[in-house]
Amino acid sequence: MPADPHIENALTELFGKSRPTRWVTRERPKIDRIACPWLVRRFVDPAATFFYVPTDVVFEAAKREHAVAYDIKGAVFSHVGPNCSFDAFIEHFGLRDHALAHVADIVRAADTGRPEDSPQAHGLLAISLGLSVQFADDLAMLDVGLIVYDALYAWARSARQERHTWTPGGSA
Repeated sequence: MPADPHIENALTELFGKSRPTRWVTRERPKIDRIACPWLVRRFVDPAATFFYVPTDVVFEAAKREHAVAYDIKGAVFSHVGPNCSFDAFIEHFGLRDHALAHVADIVRAADTGRPEDSPQAHGLLAISLGLSVQFADDLAMLDVGLIVYDALYAWARSARQERHTWTPGGSA
């Protein structure tokens, strides 16, 4: 359970006392539908369960599974204006972390078709599309995607200033 009372209150509003939390979205995830589970598991509920289903049954599956739908029109956690679902999760749970804010900038730029807003967005989009090609199983893709987002967060937290400057003929 989260130690932060704001997060616990937000979870109680959504799920009552039922834990672990359950979340459902559209199948064949890309940017937001991998980033949001990463955010939930790393900052909100490490034991959260995620389901990927056909678009036309997301809300039906949410009801059946006692889950919250996300990243689909009509869901609490979805795109609003220039923001993506990842932003909605951050706002709802009151997450304040400088590195997380930087990851959000990258996710938003990649997910909303504005990769020019963040230099790293093109790379995240390429990796996300590559994962989609490699994995037919959405949950297997999520498992690998969590590692990708862990690495992106670690970079945003600790390695943003590091540069790769080695060139052939240079010293190691």
